[in-house]
Amino acid sequence: MNMHTLRPVAFDHPDAVKLNDEVQLEYAERYGDDGDATWLDPGMFAPPRGLYLLAYDERDRPVASGGWRSQDANEEAYADGDAELKRMFVIREARGHGLARRILAALEEDARAAGRTRMVLETGTKQPEAMNLYASSGYTPCAKFGLYRFDELSRCYAKPLHPAPATTDPQRAGATA
Repeated sequence: MNMHTLRPVAFDHPDAVKLNDEVQLEYAERYGDDGDATWLDPGMFAPPRGLYLLAYDERDRPVASGGWRSQDANEEAYADGDAELKRMFVIREARGHGLARRILAALEEDARAAGRTRMVLETGTKQPEAMNLYASSGYTPCAKFGLYRFDELSRCYAKPLHPAPATTDPQRAGATA
């Protein structure tokens, strides 16, 4: 199995820009347009209101990316406490090694630690692999939000981030370590 390391980087880091350009080309191929037109500012991913991660392979090449940014209730139908996933992407030759799942878990944990209560994302029907990843990771369809909320190809998903109180499970409430 290949060893990949995850590193936090700025959204405008040269390696992040390179992968962002690649994911935009893939969006353009799949949807026949110019890619995701959502406006993203590097500051949106600056901790503690966001995080951007890259995965590097054993030769120190960037092979995957993903980030989250804070969202609160606004005219694009986000809710207070939202953390929005953006630019989840694995280059073709690095797919199938669990990188997207690792990045997703790390982003969820970081957003939870930052006090966000729900992870949300928007993907599309021409990205069935993404839809399967999110469904298998506990995400459920939700009310549409964001730039593409009126697009028939758009699909939005959400997953609660708040941990359940330990006392809600009667068997665990009395358990000792």
